[in-house]
Order: sequence, then C-alpha cells, then structure tokens
Amino acid sequence: MSGEPVQVEQRGEVRWLTLNRPDRRNALDAALISALDAQISAADQDPATAVVAVAGAGPSFCAGGDFQEFLALDDAGTHPVEFLQQVSSCFTRISAAATPWVAVLHGHAVAGGLELALACDLVVAADDTLIGDGHLQSGLLPAGGSSVRLPAAVGHGLARRMLLTGELLPATAFAATGWIDRCVPRAELEDAAMAVCRQLAATAGPSQSALKDLLHRIAGADPGPALQTELAAFAQNWSTQPVADALRAFLGSAPTRTSSTPLMTGDTSR
Repeated sequence: MSGEPVQVEQRGEVRWLTLNRPDRRNALDAALISALDAQISAADQDPATAVVAVAGAGPSFCAGGDFQEFLALDDAGTHPVEFLQQVSSCFTRISAAATPWVAVLHGHAVAGGLELALACDLVVAADDTLIGDGHLQSGLLPAGGSSVRLPAAVGHGLARRMLLTGELLPATAFAATGWIDRCVPRAELEDAAMAVCRQLAATAGPSQSALKDLLHRIAGADPGPALQTELAAFAQNWSTQPVADALRAFLGSAPTRTSSTPLMTGDTSR
C-alpha cells in the first residue's frame, strides 16, 4: 500500500476504505482523520457509491488515538482536545452521513477505534477481534463518542463495565447485544462485509438516506418529540419522492391473494 493514511478502493457500489497506518495499528492522527473526513463528503456526493466500508490494514482495525499526536500538541502548548474535537466531529458526520457506513473489524478496535465503529451503521467483525473502550487504561476519558453511543449500542450495564474498567472483550461477547451484525472467522471477514454492503446497496436511494437521517436525529430523543420527527420525515418523503406511484405499481402487480398467501403491508384486498 502507498503512504496515504486512508486507502480508497471502489468495488462497484461499495467504496472500501482502509485505514493505512499499520505500523501504528492505525492509530488516529490528524492526517488520518482529515483523510477520513474528506471521504464522508466524497461518498455522499458520488452517485456511484451506495455504501462505505471502513477496514484497517495490518494487524488491527484501529487501536485508538495516537498518543504521539497528543504529546506533540501538549509540548507545543496546544490542548489535545482541539484534535479530539476534529475526531468527534468526523465521527458525528459519519453517523449523520446520507450514505450508510459499515465498520469491518479485526485485531483490535479500542478507544478511538471503538468510537469509529460506533459511529457506523452496521458492524461486521472477525470473531477473535478484541473490542473495548480502553481509555481508563491510560488515564484518559472518552472524547470520540463512546460515553454517548456505547450504552445505546450494547446496553447500560455492559457499557458501564467497558467504560469503567477499560476491559477488552472478544467480538463474540457482543452476540446478545445486536450491535455486531455479523461475527465470522477472520478468513471470512471480507466476504461477509461485502455481503452486508450489497444488502444495503439494494435499498439505496433518497428514502434510505432520509431514514438514516431520521435515525440520527432521533437518537437519544424523548419518545414524544421523536415520534413527531418521524411523522414529519414520513410527510417530507411522501411529498418529495414518487412513493404513491411505487405503491400503485406494487398493488397493480401484486398477485391475487389466496388463503395461503401472506398479507403484505398496504394490501387492502380482504
């Protein structure tokens, strides 16, 4: 691989990004975050891209923030939080992006690596991946979103355990949480990730993007306002997309229902 911090490969409708600092276990520095951030806009603006996958080169997905970056900033009289604001902003942009993102984990996904995965829509992991927040192991606090996103992803109790101990857990430990979409042997990881990407690409379009935006906007919101936001999103989508035409086409092409045919949503024949 070349020296670019993020390698970009177009695989049909899938834009495959590879974090490319393998000698540093893909630790996050300013150059990598800048390159990753640029890909958010590039993917959203590319009509040929339906899904973004992000993986890591070398032995790990991402081992977190680059401590050398933190110390260089501190030595220069700059608070490291200024860099971490860029990290947090980048991950929030991934969460809000119009294009779905899939995290492809192997080796280690720790601290900032976990936070990047939490910002993605779906996660595919090798079953021996070690995953954890890890910040307290170095006396740090989260700054890329894990204190906010981790409880929603894995549940209150497990999130507290991970955050307050820094413990790393194998990907298989998350099976019951539903956070990891597929957990497979390492040799099957790339094929499994591409299968997930193709499934997402099959429903790509303005309505999928609108739904992704809705999910981002209602995350953590109280039920009342969230339900109103959902209704407003439905109304906007109905008004701006050819939904009525699609429903008419569906009803016109639907086979006559018999007692053995399941009732589809919107089927008014009774």
